[in-house]
Amino acid sequence: MRLRRRSFLSLTAGVVGLPALVRSAAALDYPTRPVRIIVGFGPGSGTDITARLLGQRLSERLGQSFIVDDRPGAATNIATEAVVRAAPDGYTLLLVSLPNAVNASLYGDLAYNFMRDTAPVAAIDWVPNVMAVNPSVPAQTVPEFVAYAKANPGKINMASNGPGSASHVAGELFKMMVGVDMLHVPYRSSFLPDLLDGRVQVVFSSIPTSIADIRAGKLRALGVTSTTRSESLPDVPAIAESVPGYEAVGWLGLSAPANTPAQVIGILNKEINAALADPEIKARLAALGGVPTPMTPSAFGQYVADETDKWAKVIKFGNIKPE
Repeated sequence: MRLRRRSFLSLTAGVVGLPALVRSAAALDYPTRPVRIIVGFGPGSGTDITARLLGQRLSERLGQSFIVDDRPGAATNIATEAVVRAAPDGYTLLLVSLPNAVNASLYGDLAYNFMRDTAPVAAIDWVPNVMAVNPSVPAQTVPEFVAYAKANPGKINMASNGPGSASHVAGELFKMMVGVDMLHVPYRSSFLPDLLDGRVQVVFSSIPTSIADIRAGKLRALGVTSTTRSESLPDVPAIAESVPGYEAVGWLGLSAPANTPAQVIGILNKEINAALADPEIKARLAALGGVPTPMTPSAFGQYVADETDKWAKVIKFGNIKPE
């Protein structure tokens, strides 16, 4: 019996479309084996702890192991390149953070283009810093500090965790927006001893790093770097209350290699956002100074793009060079 032409063409189209259907079915079954989350920081860091917290919850919800693979070095560039070169199948993910946005402009010889070569999956949280000064600084508020700095140009030492670090770019953004001159003093190890002794006078540090000394009166908090006040320091105003538009927060999220199936990204985004709504997860993130920020993949992608553009301007302003 001869097949009619229309029936034959329909069958042929079905056969041609089988690979796409197979890929789609495989994506819907995701995950069927362990998933790696590559982290650009060392074991025990806040980023590593967050990745393990989220990985454990994803393992519970999706029935496969989510294994954290720490690959510190080169300001997260080693970890990022490993993910960029991985198969786009959802089984290798990258814990992305502020350095990824900064590095796009800080380094001129990267072997990848972060925005082009990765696909946004989900935001996790943002982590505000705090502007803290040694008590020898007479300023009690951000406006008073600005006035003091303008009256003493180049005489205030600003500590950071190193060129291009979150603490550095937060300070450079402040300098750019208020027009003050401060000397940047980068540290490879902790800046706290020198800050407490007054050898450096100001820092834009993570809240967990300095909150104990702030509460003990050894440091004075002038403002937090988020646009709203932090639950950890509710009596400390946001810098944006006196410097409109100022914001310099650390943030974490997940990305995958470019061309990872949309179905896989959708599954991960749904499960991550569900985890971020869990009171236990919220409390654990809060202990690390974080505030959950559930987003769609597209919203997270736009956020990262905006951050990349923002910090490119700051890097140019501060003439920041990598070590």
